[in-house]
Amino acid sequence: MDVVVGLDIGTTSAKAVAFDAEGAERGSADVPYELSEPEPGFAVQDPGEVADGALRAAREAMAAARDGGARVAALSCSSAMHSLIGLDGDGRPLTPVITWADIRASDQAERLKAGHPDLHGRTGTPLHPMSPLCKLVWLRENDPHTFAAARRWVGIKELVVHRLTGEWLLDHSCASGTGLFDIRERRYDPEALELAGVQESQLPELVPTTHTIETEDGTPLVVGAGDGPLANLGVGAVRPGVAAVSIGTSGALRVVVERPVTDPQGRVFCYELSDERRVVGGAINNGGVVLGWAGDALAPDLGDHPEAALLELAGQVPAGSEGLVMLPYLLSERAPHWSAVPRGAYVGLMRHHGRGHLVRAALEGVCQQLAVVLASVRDAGNEIREVRATGGFARSELWRQMLTDALGTDVGFPQSREGSAFGAALLGMQALGLVGSIEVAADLVQIDEVCRPGPDAEVYEGQRPVFSALYDALEPAFRALGETG
Repeated sequence: MDVVVGLDIGTTSAKAVAFDAEGAERGSADVPYELSEPEPGFAVQDPGEVADGALRAAREAMAAARDGGARVAALSCSSAMHSLIGLDGDGRPLTPVITWADIRASDQAERLKAGHPDLHGRTGTPLHPMSPLCKLVWLRENDPHTFAAARRWVGIKELVVHRLTGEWLLDHSCASGTGLFDIRERRYDPEALELAGVQESQLPELVPTTHTIETEDGTPLVVGAGDGPLANLGVGAVRPGVAAVSIGTSGALRVVVERPVTDPQGRVFCYELSDERRVVGGAINNGGVVLGWAGDALAPDLGDHPEAALLELAGQVPAGSEGLVMLPYLLSERAPHWSAVPRGAYVGLMRHHGRGHLVRAALEGVCQQLAVVLASVRDAGNEIREVRATGGFARSELWRQMLTDALGTDVGFPQSREGSAFGAALLGMQALGLVGSIEVAADLVQIDEVCRPGPDAEVYEGQRPVFSALYDALEPAFRALGETG
C-alpha cells in the first residue's frame, strides 16, 4: 500500500497525516509550538522550533504509516502563508519567523496601498501588514542593520524544504502570497522587488506546486502549496461554484477559478493552487483565537481548557445575543477591508447581558465576518452555490450550525478534519501520477454531514447590515485609539 504524507506547517502546530490512494488515514502526528507576541503588533516564532516541529511531525507520521505496513511514496507540504525570515550567508536565521499575524508594518502597508494600488492587481496579494513585501519595507526602515546583513529571505516552508533537501525553493502558491510575485507572468515582480529593496538572487528559486525533489534520505518531496489553497483541495472544493470555508486560529473563505482574477475594489486575494487553478477569496485574522480570548478574558475560572464550557454557555443564549454585536477584530482584520486599523468592540451591551451573551456574540462575530467575505467574493464576480467547511470549529455542533445560518447556505463537512494536510497529500498524489487530475483527487473527499440553515438564519441576515456598517462607523475611533496606543 502506497501512502502520501501531507505535512501542514500551521500557525500553532505542525500536523502530518498519511493518506492512501482511497483517501483513508494511515498514520498521523501533531507537534505544537509557540506563537509569541513580545510587543504590541508583533507575532513571531522561533524558526528552529517550528522547523524541528514540522520535521518531527513528518517523521512520526511516516513511521506510523510504515508500522501499519504502508510504503511512503512521498511527503507533500502545506504551510501557513505570508511568513518571512531573514538568513545570513550560511543560512542561519537573523530574524524570528515573522508570521501573517504580525501587524507592525501597518504604516508601510497603508503607504503602499495609497501610492501603488496596482500592486494588488498584479501580485494578487492585498497590501496589508501580513504581506512579506510590507514586512521587508518595515525592516528596511526600522531595522536597517539586520536588513543589510540578510543574504536571503525565505518563509517557514522554504526553511523546512531546505532542511530536507538542501535546496532553496519557493512554490508558486506561497509566492503568490508574498506581494513579490506577478501572478500572470509567474515571476518576481520588478517593482515590488525595488520597493522591498531586495534582489531576486536573495529569494528562493520559483517552482510549480507539483515540483518533486528527493529528500536526503531518498523520499520524494512534493514542494506543495499554501495552506489556504490546499484546504480547498482537501475539502474537494476545486470545481467552479464550490467554496471552502475554514475556521482554525484564523479563518478564510475561498473559491477556485481557472485563471488569475482580481477585484478592482481590492477586497479579495488571488493565490495559486496549481498551474491550472487559482484560489480567490478572503482571510480573516480572528477565528478560533476569539474563543481562546474569551476563555482567558471572560472565564479564567473555568480552567485551562474551557472551550466546551464556553460553547455550552453560548448555546444557552438565543441567536443574535439579544441585541449584542461583537466586532471580533482582536488581531485587527484582513478581508474585505485589509487594514490593521480595526480593533475588537462590543456594541449594544446592556445590563441584562451576561457571560453567555458575550461569548455567543464573539462566535457570531466570526461567522458574520465570514458571511461578509462570502458577499465580497460573490460581488467580485464569482458564483458560489455550495460551501464545504473544515477546521477545529467543526467539532462543535453549535458552531457548525451558527456558521451555516450566518452564510445562509448548505455547508458540507468532510470526513477528514485536516483539510490542508489532506490537500497536500492529494496534490502529492497528483504529482506522482497516483491520481489523474486535481478533480479526480477532489473526488476522494467524503462528505460526512451536510448542515442546512435553520430559523436562526433569518436573525443573522437581519443583523448583518448593522454588523457591516459598524466597521465604517467605528473606523475613526479605531484610528484615534491606535494613535494613542
